[in-house]
Amino acid sequence: MVVVGSVVAFSWGHRPSAELKKAVSNEIPDPYCSSPESQTVTPSTAPTEIMQRSRGRVLLLLILLNVSLAAALCWRIVDHGKTRVAHARTWMDVALPRLGQATAVPAKAWPTAIPPAPYSAGLGPQEKRTIGVFHRASPSVVFITTLQVTARGSLFGPRDAMEIPRGTGSGFIWDDQGHVVTNYHVIREGDAARVTLSNQREYAARLVGEAPDQDLAVLKITAKDPLVPLPRGRSSSLQVGQRVLAIGNPFGLDHTLSTGVISGLGREIKSMAGRPIQGVIQTDAAINPGNSGGPLLDSGGRLIGINTAIYSPSGASAGIGFAVPVDMVLRIVPQLIEHGRVIRPQIGIQIAESHIARRIGVKGVLILGVISGTPAAKAGLQGPRRDGLSGDLIVGDVIVRLDGKPIAEPNDLFRILDRHAVGDTVKLGLLRDGKIREVALVLAAD
Repeated sequence: MVVVGSVVAFSWGHRPSAELKKAVSNEIPDPYCSSPESQTVTPSTAPTEIMQRSRGRVLLLLILLNVSLAAALCWRIVDHGKTRVAHARTWMDVALPRLGQATAVPAKAWPTAIPPAPYSAGLGPQEKRTIGVFHRASPSVVFITTLQVTARGSLFGPRDAMEIPRGTGSGFIWDDQGHVVTNYHVIREGDAARVTLSNQREYAARLVGEAPDQDLAVLKITAKDPLVPLPRGRSSSLQVGQRVLAIGNPFGLDHTLSTGVISGLGREIKSMAGRPIQGVIQTDAAINPGNSGGPLLDSGGRLIGINTAIYSPSGASAGIGFAVPVDMVLRIVPQLIEHGRVIRPQIGIQIAESHIARRIGVKGVLILGVISGTPAAKAGLQGPRRDGLSGDLIVGDVIVRLDGKPIAEPNDLFRILDRHAVGDTVKLGLLRDGKIREVALVLAAD
């Protein structure tokens, strides 16, 4: 802009004015002459004086204009520089913490596809945290409908298969391969199942594996939608009084949230197969029919259990709910995905039920039979047999100890075996002919 002003000044300084042109052709009064004698000028002397005076006035005006333009330009550059510095400082304040401030690193990042939860004005920090956990976890929770397939049609006409809803329950996405984890009792009476995602899209599901003894089952869907698995925690470090959240579909009302605390740890409940489930989490979060199979989360949104049962005379929530601990889930679910069943360690024996052992006055696990080729057969365990002379029935071996711990009934045996893996060596205390003997054997897969 300064260059342009200079060029204009140069051109204007060399351009003759209208007054000059008139002076060249005619005699005009000179307003700058003081003497009366010089009131008339000749054409030979007028051009030089008038050109010099006009050029000076024009140059002075243009110099002032250039100075004004240059000052405005400098002010604009300085102001823009301050703006950039302010923006840079604002960015640095956000990106870099001040000295002495610690930066929190999240234990596990949630999927970036989920937008942040919208918060209403006036909410407290605890409310915002709960809303945020529910907002992030909801896409991972599914609604499961089990179906019973029946045939319909006349005796002589075509018979069509018809699917009748059998029951409902909850589940959650285990991985991005489409595996869905739920309770065994949710799907056990159905011939087929359908899984509804949080966006209300429904997919047919097939059974991958089931574990009745732990009340767990795995389904699989082939979904076009992106699947969001739940982050997993650990149940071994839980504490009574810790805040928990349960998400499920009670009474068919999808994606319902209930909150509470851990009321107890290390509880034991019976599975559908009659075997004990150990280490169960007790909570006062409302768990109703339809919540089964849904996730129990900690305050950070991590999976710590699977809601499985309630203790209630009426069948509705009475403030005592139970969840299968996630440590057991982490051990069982990979086996169901790979093998379709749980690979449990076994001894290789057939045992009597508790009431039979009590009837004949036996305290412990009474062996009714030994399966050939198993660790029990190799270790020489014996079932009942008859006396060769009298024909009387002789009671077989009775397991009274396992790894030094007393065994009074079959559930005691199951509890200890569930802590072992295939290939572990255990020591049995056997009662035979009134004497106790120790036998070591290596557990094999069932």
